[in-house]
Amino acid sequence: MNSKILLSIVMGGLAAVIVVIAFSGSQLLNDVSQGGLGKVSQQQIKVLPIEVELGKFKILSVTEEEAQIQVDFKITNPNYKSVILEVIKYTLYDGDKRILVSQIGDRPEGAIDSSNYFTILRDTPQLIGETITIKNAGTDPEFWNSLQNNTINWRIKGEANFNLSSMTAGQENTVPFEITVDSSNSN
Repeated sequence: MNSKILLSIVMGGLAAVIVVIAFSGSQLLNDVSQGGLGKVSQQQIKVLPIEVELGKFKILSVTEEEAQIQVDFKITNPNYKSVILEVIKYTLYDGDKRILVSQIGDRPEGAIDSSNYFTILRDTPQLIGETITIKNAGTDPEFWNSLQNNTINWRIKGEANFNLSSMTAGQENTVPFEITVDSSNSN
């Protein structure tokens, strides 16, 4: 057989496979659920939201100029495959008064940026956190006194952005969370 004809048949077959996969998307290949890659699925693949809990909240130091606070989030992935946690954005409150806005990680924008993301494995909780600094601007002595005496009603409100580490499924997902810090946990 002519090698050009054989090469054309192989290339045509490869193109047909690519077209079938491109138009069927996650309906044909499912590498998200327990069945694994190659399992034919007629259902939409369901991505379970990650769970965001407070891992640790500790006031490290308080001086007249600034306070250092350790905030750790415990992230749990209930999905069969690992997920990529891109960013945790959160706001720290004293009751209803906003104290600080922060984020851990980042979301890449454009083709040149690289992401600082975290891979969260299945059923293996991971602590992700940072040490934040609150500067004393001198405008709220009542808050600073409460901070020094550790009598603040801390509340954390935010969202975590993640997606599946999958080649066939997993759009951008956002999980909102709100955590009230137990005063015995913030020593």
